[in-house]
Amino acid sequence: MVTKQFTGSPDDADLRRADSLAREIFSDVANKWALLIIEALGERTLRFGELRNEIGGVSHKMLTQNLRMLERNGLVERTVHPVVPPRVDYTLTEPGQALRVTIDGLCDWTHRYLGHIEASRHRFNA
Repeated sequence: MVTKQFTGSPDDADLRRADSLAREIFSDVANKWALLIIEALGERTLRFGELRNEIGGVSHKMLTQNLRMLERNGLVERTVHPVVPPRVDYTLTEPGQALRVTIDGLCDWTHRYLGHIEASRHRFNA
C-alpha cells in the first residue's frame, strides 16, 4: 500500500482512511516497543545498550528497527560521537516529548485498571 502524502490541514488527517499518513504514523508509534522506548527515554539521553537494558525482552533487531522508525518520524534524535569505539546517543525530540505525555497517561491508566483487567480476563477464561 502506498501512503498518501499529507498536503492538507491537520484536520484532514483521517485515521480511518487506509491511505492516510496519519494512520501510518499512528501505526508506527502505537506498538509496544515504540511506546516502551519513548517511556524509557523520558527526559534523558541513553545509549543503545542502556535502552536495551531498560526494556526487558526487546531484541537487538527490534530495538534497532523501532529506533530507526522513531528517528524517521522525528520523535527520536540519534547523535553519533566520533570516538573509538563508536558512541551513539538517543534522546526524544520536542514532538517525542509531547507524545510522551500521552504515553504517560496510558501508563497511568494501565496501572489504575490492571487489577480490573486481570479479574475480567480471569472471568472470561473461566
